[in-house]
Amino acid sequence: MNEIVNVEEIFGKNVFTLGKMKERLPENIYNEVLSIMETGGEMTLATADVVAGAMKDWAVENGATHYTHWFQPLTGVTAEKHDAFITNPDSEGKMILKFSGKELIKGEPDASSFPSGGLRATFEARGYTAWDCTSPAFLKEDAAGIILCIPTAFCSYTGEALDKKTPLLKSMEVINEQALRILRLFGDNKSTKVSASVGAEQEYFLVDKENFLKRADLMYAGRTLFGAPAPKGQEMDDHYFGTIRERVGGFMQDLNVELWKLGVTAKTQHNEAAPAQHELAPIFDVANIAVDRNQIVMETMKRVAGRHGMACLLHEKPYKGVNGSGKHNNWSLCTDTGVNLLEPGHTPNQNIQFLFILACVMKAVDTHADLLRQSASDVGNDHRLGSNEAPPAIISIFLGEQLEDVVSQLVETGEAKTCNETVVLETGVSTLPIFEKDTSDRNRTSPFAFTGNKFEFRMVGSSDSIASANTILNTIVAEAFCEAADYLEKTENFDMAVHDLIKEYMSKHQRIIFNGNGYSAEWVKEAERRGLPNISTMVEAVETLVTPKSIALFEKFHIFSEAELHSRAEILYETYSKTINIEALTMMEMAARQIIPAVTRYSKTLADTVIAVKEAGADASAQAEILNDVSKYLREAKDAIDHLAKVRDEAVKMSSKEQAFYYKNEVVTAMEALRTPIDKLEMIVDKEVWPIPSYGDLMFEI
Repeated sequence: MNEIVNVEEIFGKNVFTLGKMKERLPENIYNEVLSIMETGGEMTLATADVVAGAMKDWAVENGATHYTHWFQPLTGVTAEKHDAFITNPDSEGKMILKFSGKELIKGEPDASSFPSGGLRATFEARGYTAWDCTSPAFLKEDAAGIILCIPTAFCSYTGEALDKKTPLLKSMEVINEQALRILRLFGDNKSTKVSASVGAEQEYFLVDKENFLKRADLMYAGRTLFGAPAPKGQEMDDHYFGTIRERVGGFMQDLNVELWKLGVTAKTQHNEAAPAQHELAPIFDVANIAVDRNQIVMETMKRVAGRHGMACLLHEKPYKGVNGSGKHNNWSLCTDTGVNLLEPGHTPNQNIQFLFILACVMKAVDTHADLLRQSASDVGNDHRLGSNEAPPAIISIFLGEQLEDVVSQLVETGEAKTCNETVVLETGVSTLPIFEKDTSDRNRTSPFAFTGNKFEFRMVGSSDSIASANTILNTIVAEAFCEAADYLEKTENFDMAVHDLIKEYMSKHQRIIFNGNGYSAEWVKEAERRGLPNISTMVEAVETLVTPKSIALFEKFHIFSEAELHSRAEILYETYSKTINIEALTMMEMAARQIIPAVTRYSKTLADTVIAVKEAGADASAQAEILNDVSKYLREAKDAIDHLAKVRDEAVKMSSKEQAFYYKNEVVTAMEALRTPIDKLEMIVDKEVWPIPSYGDLMFEI
């Protein structure tokens, strides 16, 4: 039996919340910090000293011995260096614990040891972490003890951003500034801040730790590089929303408790479509806090899984042939007065402000579809996009029947006189409750779907940070707002001008709307006819960062400099090449040192059996046929290993973009050629002989 958990008591226990800050800080200091958090500004060192002292006292009272600047470099994972609160003992040998404002505000990790894309050389090591006071500090409990984690940005000695947080924070300031311009034009003089609100649903797989440790591919690459399909997959649709297994339920209970203590509003948990696949969804939060907490979610999942004798797989496609894992990024814009700018109301056709916001989003997504696609590209997502409930690589917007009809009317006639009304769900059962249906169905194949009062960007991969996606969303929508505000602020007849602008934007960018089946071959042809980009792989998406259009966008709003964009492109090419190289080496090692030796021994057993059966005077044709098949696939596997080694050796001689594309075109193809005969061998070799756990073992033994 699990212990009874009082959520109200434990929620935020390990977070230095505003409430705790208010209790421990002098009123004037608290108000100064709150003002900086809400409107920006520079904190004095004297104020920082007071905050640091209060934060340290709280942390030490809760068992902390060390602190760390917790940041998000361009590695895709978080980084931390632990420093103890201790100082030199006093003259009597008594230890004094200290934590200064300077230590709170600034740290100095080695910038040359993290990806920089050429911005920093090995001999240029200095970098800085800077406290993000808008994201609360928290305590992390693990084998290293209790650590005070201070969310920070990370930049180089020369000022370039070397992390995911810095550009996100810049984009949040930009969307706030431009959205307020729009609100003022519509007569809203009360709102003082507009924030991107984000909720990131997290999909993941669980696997028994013992089986995990028997698979080098899972340990090194996070996904299975070999594996024949199990007799049963997800085709019966019985795992989705099914009863949660006790072992998994125990994990989920522990996970929830850990996350609640860290202030993460973990709300929804359920089985996903594939066997051993699950999902966690939080309540919405401000974008940068949502990003930080999603990183906390992923780290905590891995840690808690280990306690339960399992491993958590966050790769986008751990298993071939079944559902991949994504991270649905729900995005909306909300004012500090509680207004959701993407709330259409009961009569969206009459809600001019909403229609204007919608038109700007349409313009932004259509204009920068390539950038939005790039923001969700990583190596694992190449395996996921386009099948098994993942959206296709073509960016489009799903609006649903009601809004699509409203847009069509505006485009055709310049006004929308009607909109589809809400109807009551009729079940035909008198005892079931009567309730209103949503105004449209859902479309699980859409990459960017309107879902009532928000957009759900479904392309982001499960292992990826959501920072890039939200940086791009904020920036491209801010650009659309900015261009519209520049025009509307000069017009004499605002009502007519905004009406004309809505029609212009919707007419020009209506091509981005698609409510149909994103998996169909017809949509690929239709998207091409419409002129929508179809960027199928990560390496093809990288170039979108450094086009003149993208450089102009990011430099206009000071999100990235041209140098920072080129550095990120370089890092992405390197990341792709290194990832595929690891996978190729892992495949060759598994095949050459585990699988082929096991199959060779099995083929000798078969040969001995054939001889023995023949000597006994019986028909050995079946055994001989199996032996021939094994020998055939063994030969193909050996040839495939040799070819993979050859193309991989060629790849390592190259660099940057050329190398990444060679890995994609040659090495990945050679890897698949190696996988094919080995997966066939798995289907005919004695299971007791096969040296690694099968798909059935991995997905059902949990």
